Amino acid sequence: MRDVIVFSGSAHEPLARQICDHLGVPLSGVDMARFSNDCLQAQLLVNCRQRDVFIVQPLVPPTQEHLMELLMMIDAARGASAAHVTAVIPHYAYARSDKKDASRISLGGRLVADMLVTAGADRVITMALHAPQVHGFFSCPVDHLTAIGALADHFRGRELDDHVVVSPDLGNAKTATLFARLLGLPVAAGNKQRLADDRVVIDSIVGDVAGKRAIVLDDEIATGGSMIELLDKLDEAGCPGASVVCTHGLFAGAAVERLNGHSLITEVVSTDTVPAPEGLEKHAVVSVADLFAEAIARIHAGESVSSLFDGVDPRHAPPQLKLPSL
Repeated sequence: MRDVIVFSGSAHEPLARQICDHLGVPLSGVDMARFSNDCLQAQLLVNCRQRDVFIVQPLVPPTQEHLMELLMMIDAARGASAAHVTAVIPHYAYARSDKKDASRISLGGRLVADMLVTAGADRVITMALHAPQVHGFFSCPVDHLTAIGALADHFRGRELDDHVVVSPDLGNAKTATLFARLLGLPVAAGNKQRLADDRVVIDSIVGDVAGKRAIVLDDEIATGGSMIELLDKLDEAGCPGASVVCTHGLFAGAAVERLNGHSLITEVVSTDTVPAPEGLEKHAVVSVADLFAEAIARIHAGESVSSLFDGVDPRHAPPQLKLPSL
């Protein structure tokens, strides 16, 4: 791995260090300076000439600040004659901006994708895009990883006979169904209508949840509005308890207070694609650093990465679920 160089912005350096530990390479230094006029300047502190450069930076609040850091580090690597530059974006925040659902609005998902390529990114590695079609916004290769295998591992070895996997909405039901198959569980879904960024209405639950403990799976929890609405409906339907599970645990605004205050929640499980929040009770973090490290190693060696995002990594699948082999 001597030709692999890994840099990190300020968004989530601990994740970058864990990825480097799995790869057996050091995390290389970056000098991010701010001038008196508030402009940023990025300087990479390791030789990049003809090296395979990977820059780790999830787009988390302050999102625009971290996006600008990422663009400048990509530009610096390109200017330093890197052989290839890969942007490792565990959480691509602009995946929510994927369609024109109102007059005269921008498509941020596509705009940011264009900016990354213009800055010099040859490839992007990301995980659990909120809208999978955002994959098609990029004009460079994108490796879209999934965490559901690692999240399913968190529940293995437990007695799950009285459990059901619940999707907050029908749009996420496909992912929830695969997650349920990994655990051998039935699946249900909420019938959700979004009124605003932090306001949703769930009219009903599709599926049998009465008397069953729920494992509620979502790709992202931001303010927690959708999750609380769903938990209230599960409570009304006779569900005695729920594990809340997501890939991207942003827990913004009043999310921590909301989740801590809900009596139905027995645990909250998220991955480390974004920094863990402070004060969230019953919180377990599942690391996906090894998945990103494996993707980086395979890309560097010119090997297939498809088994890491084609449904789920086969090493997580039970024998009865036939998936492509490594």
